[in-house]
Amino acid sequence: MEFTYFIGIDVSKNDLDFAVRQNKDQLFHKKISNSPAAINSLLKELGKLPKFTPGQAVFCLEHTGIYSNHLLSVLFKKGYFICLEGALQIRNSLGNIRGKNDKIDAIRISEYAYKNRDQLRLWQPKRELVIRLSQLSATRSRLLEAQKVLTTPLKESNEFIPYKLAKENAGVCENTIKAIKNDLVKVDKAIKEIIASDQELSRLFHLIISVDGIGKATATQIIITTNEFKSINKPEKFACYAGVVPFPKESGLFKGRARLSHLANKKMKTLLHMAALSAVRYNHDMKAYYERKVVQENKNKMSTLNAVRNKLIQRIFACVNNNRCYEKNYQRLVA
Repeated sequence: MEFTYFIGIDVSKNDLDFAVRQNKDQLFHKKISNSPAAINSLLKELGKLPKFTPGQAVFCLEHTGIYSNHLLSVLFKKGYFICLEGALQIRNSLGNIRGKNDKIDAIRISEYAYKNRDQLRLWQPKRELVIRLSQLSATRSRLLEAQKVLTTPLKESNEFIPYKLAKENAGVCENTIKAIKNDLVKVDKAIKEIIASDQELSRLFHLIISVDGIGKATATQIIITTNEFKSINKPEKFACYAGVVPFPKESGLFKGRARLSHLANKKMKTLLHMAALSAVRYNHDMKAYYERKVVQENKNKMSTLNAVRNKLIQRIFACVNNNRCYEKNYQRLVA
């Protein structure tokens, strides 16, 4: 697509900063409230610019979670092109940067959009069911964290304080812990019902959990993060996104060890790590592979587990791409 107008937007909870660029020329900056009415009003103002049409303009903004929902909704409904990029991606592309504020950030985003106009990845919204699944999954994570915050200190203190005091502490939190457990049951039920209600979600879910080691929570998160395997459709990209790909570090004669990058979805990485631990414990192939590498070849345990994580990703994508459940005793047919 060839664009004439490049609009950079810095998003915050209460305000939106727009920096409007016509090719190389920065036209103006404007700050508005983060509300649908204000966004629609600004679009009418932009429509007065020469040859400003949805096909000639691209709006670029950073990932800011729910704060960008009003903007994305209005722009998508009106047919505008949208580019949603990571903040670090934009920052690294602009070289050395000193100082910042909302206005400068918006201008820098518009500059990024213009410089990278040939490589911009246009945003497509997730289906409503996937958005609901994402919100419920996030709520489930918060409930689990709240449960951990309450129960862990109670368990640890039992061995070091008098029984009467420990019982009193547990009694004070008893109703709250029960309520959290009940809410977790409700969330799990709601997630299960959403997946069961949609044919595509149900298909993907059952394909993913057919791989040994992959549980329901991991399968759900994979569906959410890949946008039903539409945004991320290759195992190599997903492995990079999840932070399980070792990258080399070399310069001239220096040959450093390949290491994992910290730029990753840490939640997804943790879930895959737990899946790998389960796989090497209960899957015969993975267990044999792990023991051969660690015991016989004296490989590092964590690097071997990381290799298992990559194997699980390869199996998941193979099942999805071939629309077949994982077969433990699969034998290749020889012609």
